[in-house]
Amino acid sequence: MSTNESAENYLETILKLSRELPVVRSVDIANELGYKKSSVSIAMKNLREKKHITVSDAGFITLTESGKEIAEMIYERHEFLSSWLVKLGVDEKIAAEDACRIEHVISKESFEAIKSRVK
Repeated sequence: MSTNESAENYLETILKLSRELPVVRSVDIANELGYKKSSVSIAMKNLREKKHITVSDAGFITLTESGKEIAEMIYERHEFLSSWLVKLGVDEKIAAEDACRIEHVISKESFEAIKSRVK
């Protein structure tokens, strides 16, 4: 399940949007991330080729099992790290930005160790 940071961000965004919207389209992702539709289109093609998403004929994007697994892992890390940093006194905006960077590079072992220590 090797993915890069960009792919992880897209998958996490699809997961978040799927919880807020009835359907997720490329334009929704572009608007959420502030990217050009053409960039999102290329990313969706790559995610589709890696079988992390499916795209219906109507353009609705759905996470596959592998895509959902990655998205949920990244989302959990983001939420946990962000709230932990805020509890340590870090400004919410900075905590969210830092969590976004950390969530992609921290190992599963280190994240689990932090989680168990904090709880």
